[in-house]
Amino acid sequence: MRFQVAASVVLASLAGVHAFSFVPARHNSLLSVPTTTTTTQQYYPQQHGVSSLVMKDENGGGGSKFSLTNLFSSDGASSASASLRGSSATLEPHPSKRDHINPLNALYPPNRDAAIREPDSESSPPPLPFHPSVQSGVLSNGFSYVFLPNRSPPGRFEAHLQVFSGSSDELEPQQGIAHLTEHVAYMGSRKRERLFGTGSQTNAYTDFHHTVFYAACPTQAPGRSSSPMLPMALDALCDVLEARCDPARIEKERQAVLSEMTMVNTIEYRVECQILSTLHRENRLAKRFPIGKEVLIQSWMQDDVKTWHRTHYRPDNVLLYVVGDLDPRYVEKTIEDKFGHLTAERQGSQIKLVELKKDASDLADAVVAGTMKQAQSWHYPPVRHDFCVGEGVKDVLDAAG
Repeated sequence: MRFQVAASVVLASLAGVHAFSFVPARHNSLLSVPTTTTTTQQYYPQQHGVSSLVMKDENGGGGSKFSLTNLFSSDGASSASASLRGSSATLEPHPSKRDHINPLNALYPPNRDAAIREPDSESSPPPLPFHPSVQSGVLSNGFSYVFLPNRSPPGRFEAHLQVFSGSSDELEPQQGIAHLTEHVAYMGSRKRERLFGTGSQTNAYTDFHHTVFYAACPTQAPGRSSSPMLPMALDALCDVLEARCDPARIEKERQAVLSEMTMVNTIEYRVECQILSTLHRENRLAKRFPIGKEVLIQSWMQDDVKTWHRTHYRPDNVLLYVVGDLDPRYVEKTIEDKFGHLTAERQGSQIKLVELKKDASDLADAVVAGTMKQAQSWHYPPVRHDFCVGEGVKDVLDAAG
């Protein structure tokens, strides 16, 4: 329990809002850090998502000019993604990569430096105090990380890799693919299997706004070798970002996802879906439950899954949390060794479905044009709320593409 609280403190530091006010913090810096940086940073509370849910299949049709409204409507679910498969193409820069708020928010080194130089005025709500031990940094490829030393319990650590893409990022023919890709990327990892029998616990989950992979491990492997476990855990998490998406693994995880869909399909679940659909009727969370739609899940092939993976699993769109009984300098070096070679451009070159590449690019433009995700924190889902969009921004979003 103590360890879970410590991990929660690190998660709570990254939403970028002032204590008790929910006023956007001043952090408009972009992802343009040329070298690895490490610093002690400040905490802000985080807004957490809700549990994974499902919707029944709906039939319909339609196709029109790109906008957040028609791109994420509930119509056209039966149009399987097979018709969207195209030839391989190399595209640089990455089609979905845009300059955006660093997910570290107040923990992002330039933001912290600016806060020290220009403290908040007396009329502003007081920010939460700095934690004296938390450290954070950004690699030259845009990969962000945060580490909190914690010796309770001794000899243990946790590593969580958060991918800032979930079901609300899915295009019309992709409903459910974020969840399926989570299964394929982690359950198919040979490096994950190396953690078995070491006293480690590891799993993953998909939500509306993110996908998270984690490993809770001893600092040293049991037995005579007593080798350090951090490199093994980070190898498994890095393997997630380089998933092969083999057809055999896709078929196996497809059946697992369909089985999960059957298990959750209860009357209580359906009622909860209807309630949430009503509460979020003014944004696309009402139409993008993580489990997806059966007709689409049954149709996807390797190119479909790989396109989603290579679009969203890129260094600037993830954040690594590490908490535990480890030396900070050792953690920083290991992160650099394991994740420093990744590039968004390499991921983009392996996107197979040309049509979806264009739609994903249009969505990226719309997201950074004025959603809460861009304006306040990368931890929010990429939705536009009708009640909080300023004059002119709505037009940009609706006309995007």
